[in-house]
Amino acid sequence: MEEIVFGLDIGTTKICALVGEVRQGRLQIIGMGIEAARGMRKGVVMDVNETSIAVAKAIEQAEQTSGYNLSQALVSMAGEHVSSSNNRGAVAIGRNDTGVTTEDIGRALDAAQSIAVPQNRQIIHLIPRSYAIDDQEGIRNPLGMHGFKLEVETHIVTAATPAVLNLAKCIDNVGIQAHEFVLNALASGEAVLEPNEREMGVIVADIGGGTTDIALYMQGTVWHTKVIPVGGYHITNDIAIGLRAPYDIAEQVKIQHGDCRPAQIDPNFLFTVEPFGGEKIQVGRQDLAYVIEARTEEIFQLILQEIRRSGYDGLLPAGIVLTGGTAQLRGITEIAERVLNVPARVARPKNVVGMVENLNSPAYATGIGLLNWAMDEHESFRPRPNNGLWSRRMSNFLRALLPG
Repeated sequence: MEEIVFGLDIGTTKICALVGEVRQGRLQIIGMGIEAARGMRKGVVMDVNETSIAVAKAIEQAEQTSGYNLSQALVSMAGEHVSSSNNRGAVAIGRNDTGVTTEDIGRALDAAQSIAVPQNRQIIHLIPRSYAIDDQEGIRNPLGMHGFKLEVETHIVTAATPAVLNLAKCIDNVGIQAHEFVLNALASGEAVLEPNEREMGVIVADIGGGTTDIALYMQGTVWHTKVIPVGGYHITNDIAIGLRAPYDIAEQVKIQHGDCRPAQIDPNFLFTVEPFGGEKIQVGRQDLAYVIEARTEEIFQLILQEIRRSGYDGLLPAGIVLTGGTAQLRGITEIAERVLNVPARVARPKNVVGMVENLNSPAYATGIGLLNWAMDEHESFRPRPNNGLWSRRMSNFLRALLPG
């Protein structure tokens, strides 16, 4: 029996709705909807109605291509309001012959999340890092082991409740329930990381439009996360200011001519740009590269500061794995290696089957990762054959929002 999973990546610059079918443990993409984001800034909803319209359009495309109407989705989460901390929980192990039970593990996790969370924040993730039984530490799976005291060390991700509610409102407006929110970097890690990288020590950096989302993995699990409020938008904005050109033209210039390595660019290479005012000008590609290099270096300096703050500087032999749309910048791995002094690679989603022609890109790592996350949880998203209900529902919603 097939299982249908639905992931909704709501980013600063684009919204990606993906529907996957799981058969015998394999994921196949059967539905896809891509729409330019509206009403978002640095991963946070700024206009509920505008974002709802964009979400509705992306979901409509995904519904039509998959042939299903869905009621639940795993939804990506970003924004500077996201923060993380580590905490331990300890409980007595039940006196029985079976050793540690799932109930014991659950009680330990409950104890770990008994932290002082302000009223305006809520826990998004509670991730076990390692377990200890009595004096034996570094245990990954304590189930069935014997002892008197079970301890768990956890990584806890929290988010501002208003930001979560606003994001949930945008989805609820179009008849979809947020089954779970997943931090962007964790979703991307599901799509691009290799098991040996997680073991050795690696950091994944999803460099999106408005934010750079990072997650540090060691010993097979997450040890640290952070959302940095700088991304590809800021590079494009620098170009727009420098050229005195509209943002969309600056974005085209970045994609077509952008490079992070000015020393490797022919100083005589010129291209034409039409800035504000309409009179075309000649721009040196090397000059453009200097602008891009400066902002890209800043992003990696901020990542380096966060690695040092986490205390894991020098403990990442697998280096950094770059994903997200901005990871496609030419020469970005060279900047990463120079600033961080670790190996760097740009990663595309792996093991993608089905509608792959548009998804085999770092820009869609979060969307693919959401489906992998759902598949690992073995959650059913209650599919219904598409009988036109969704289209009518979305049309009614759009008519209510759009001006007459």
